[in-house]
Parts: sequence; structure tokens; C-alpha cells
Amino acid sequence: MNSSVSTKERILTAAEVLFAQRGFDGGSLRQLTAAAGVNLAAVNYHFGSKDRLVEEVFRRRLDALNAQRLAALAKVAGRPDTTLEDVLAAFIRPALELSSDGSGSLFMRVLARAFAEHDDNLRQFLSENYGHVMRQFTAEFARLLPQLSKEELYWRIDLVTGALTHAMSGFGMIQRKSDVPERIHREQTAAHLIRFSAAGLSHP
Repeated sequence: MNSSVSTKERILTAAEVLFAQRGFDGGSLRQLTAAAGVNLAAVNYHFGSKDRLVEEVFRRRLDALNAQRLAALAKVAGRPDTTLEDVLAAFIRPALELSSDGSGSLFMRVLARAFAEHDDNLRQFLSENYGHVMRQFTAEFARLLPQLSKEELYWRIDLVTGALTHAMSGFGMIQRKSDVPERIHREQTAAHLIRFSAAGLSHP
């Protein structure tokens, strides 16, 4: 049992690295098996197909991330004193915490590729499994921003999500200085992104 779990985790970890570096189409199963130290039969046994493997790479990270987001949202949703910053913090901070460790940061590059490569099957998987999370946040944003039309609100949330993905992936110009602890840099990033997003969402 332990050996089986270890093999599955090795495959997922190797897949995450490969997809971050080469994308979903560019990363082959041959490259994956070599990196994970397994044969193709092991990949087929645990996942059945490459598409299923890709889905499990996302599920391994996003299940926990979105559970944290929804727990944070539940603490502020519907309250009369809730602010945009409160809701944005529930959305942004768990994601930045995930991206702050080495493997989490790598996954964010995989996530960025998912948006960049326009994979319809993957987008459908993400929508079906995690779309409810975005709908709950959107409902709370709509409550706090009744002056915005549904279309305008969707535009603004999409841009906020893009800015967050950019910040999480580490592609930005502002990198952590060697003398700044990771926790401090993450807090600075969260504070700037929350203020920026709140201003963009609430702009007349």
C-alpha cells in the first residue's frame, strides 16, 4: 500500500514539473516515466490516460486550496460589515500561501499554462469541479457591488483572477529580495494585490 501511494505521488510530482516546463502537449508520457522512474504500465494503472493524469495534478492542489477559500469566505459572507477587502483576502491569501512553497509555486506555473494553452477539456474539468467556488465569491462581490451589471462584474473578476495568477506564478518583475523573509514578501504581495483589486472592482 505504501509503495503504491509513493508511486502515485512520484508520478504526480514528476508530471507537475514536466507540465510546468513543457506544457501539457509538450510533455510526453515517455519523458514523464523517465523523470518519475516508473514504466508506462504504472501510469496507466494509477490514472488510465494522460488526460486523467492532468486532472489529478490539478485536483491534488485545488481541492485543498478551494476548501480553504470557502472556509475563509464563510466567515465574512453576508455580514453587514463585510468589505471588498475581506472577500478578496479570502480569495487571494490562501492562493498566495500555496504558491509560497517550492512545489506550490511550480503548480502555479502549471495553472498559468492551463489558462494560456486554451485546453477545452481541461477548462471544462476546472469549471465542473471548481466553478462553484467562483460562483460563491461572485455572489458576494455582487452583493457588495450592486451598482455593477453582471457583465461588468464578470469582466472585473476575470481581471482580478488574472492578476492573482500572475502574482502566484512568479512571472512578475517584483521578486523577493534575499534579505526579505518569504512570509513578509507574501504579506506585501497580498496587501498590494488586495488594495489594487478592491480599487478595480469598485471603480465607478
